[in-house]
Amino acid sequence: MTRFSGWLRTNSQKYLLEAVQAELAQRYLGRPPPVGPRNPQVIFWKYLFVPLYRRLPWGIKHFIILAMPGSHRRQWGP
Repeated sequence: MTRFSGWLRTNSQKYLLEAVQAELAQRYLGRPPPVGPRNPQVIFWKYLFVPLYRRLPWGIKHFIILAMPGSHRRQWGP
């Protein structure tokens, strides 16, 4: 399960970051960023995952993040 959660975290961070960068390029440079490849994986992440993730309320996002195994669940020592 750790490999899956790592893969999910890596891909979600990558495509969420690219979406924000595209918005900033449009807002401050007045043009969209370069268009990358369009394969099924990219289409899923850019056009399905990112918009759905952005529409989720924080409470649901937080619940999912806590449910996933990974470094974010480490507790600080005393």
